[in-house]
Amino acid sequence: METQILTYHEDVLELCEHIRKSGIVAFDSEFVSDISYRPELGLLQFATPERCVAVDPLAVSTLTSWWDIMADDSTTVIVHGGQAEIKFCVQMSGQVPRKLVDVQVAEGLRGRSYPLSYTAIVERVLGKRVASNQTRTDWLRRPLSPEQIQYALEDAAFLPEIWARQSKSLEACGRLQWAHAEFDRMCQDIFEEERTPPWERVSGIHKLPRRELLVAQRLAKWREEEAAFRNRPPRRILRDDLLIDLAKRRPKTVQQALATRDLNRPEYKKRLDDVVAVIEEACQVSDDLLPPRLRSRDEFSSDEQVISRLVGLALGNVCAELDIAQSLVGTNRDLTELVRAVRSGEKTDPPRLLDGWRGDAFGDLLRSVLNGKMRFRVAPANSSTPLIFEQQE
Repeated sequence: METQILTYHEDVLELCEHIRKSGIVAFDSEFVSDISYRPELGLLQFATPERCVAVDPLAVSTLTSWWDIMADDSTTVIVHGGQAEIKFCVQMSGQVPRKLVDVQVAEGLRGRSYPLSYTAIVERVLGKRVASNQTRTDWLRRPLSPEQIQYALEDAAFLPEIWARQSKSLEACGRLQWAHAEFDRMCQDIFEEERTPPWERVSGIHKLPRRELLVAQRLAKWREEEAAFRNRPPRRILRDDLLIDLAKRRPKTVQQALATRDLNRPEYKKRLDDVVAVIEEACQVSDDLLPPRLRSRDEFSSDEQVISRLVGLALGNVCAELDIAQSLVGTNRDLTELVRAVRSGEKTDPPRLLDGWRGDAFGDLLRSVLNGKMRFRVAPANSSTPLIFEQQE
């Protein structure tokens, strides 16, 4: 199998043509995320049945031909924990991957551990070991050593064989369509997240009153613009906790702003004139133009949280029976949202645990538990599950 690193645009175009003809490709990327506005690609790795190749994005003028392939509906792209790769595709091309496979998600549908590292999946599925001695590499530094390149290539090399085995196993147990639905959902969720206004991602913003919310929104918008202009991570411009504190206190002068611990650091202090100006402008907005107060997605009543724990026992039990990872099926928030939706009876979009393959596999049980039609008891010591759930007569 050929291994090399491509540094010329013409070679990348030829590789993309080869990938299109193959119809399937493993893809991984190495990047640095803590020094710039967006993560910076340091290396891209591809594996087809014939080739295992790296591409140097610092040397190649454009990667448009690759992002177009990732977003088409004729080439299967195999990744592991591919959230970063999906984000790159969305950010670089504005498109959503159409035929993506994630072996980490697939493994969560075949066993109770999720998420598993690449090393763990290679060992579990193929019985092989891969090196893990280059995890601290600066992928933007050149030249890369042969050892670094080989380490990176291994992150893609085993993906096709892993997916081949996983897909056969999932098809045999009737879960292959679950996997594809989950791959598509993950891609769409990341696409929607990228379109979310920056202020919605600020930790703690959902708890603010209307005036403070407006100030926080304006500060988040300023921070995003400043970060993009200076090519710095937004948190390096202004941390979330400091942004929320400023929105609450609404200082009128730089000296008042400096009363917050940490704002006297040089990287923050030099921008406080702009910060105070943003706050002043937001404070001048009339009350009737303030945004409506938000309800936190995590703002659940104590009753809802208690009931969700009971429902979680039922979900965990059936996940153990099916040998599937509960953390992939539903989070604590998913459980509490299910409880709220069923108890309120509101005709809204179905909660995630009652939608799609989750609803097919777990919906009847979860509804029965919430409607009082299910009883449970401790299972015998030799049982495959800790509890036994039985339908009420």
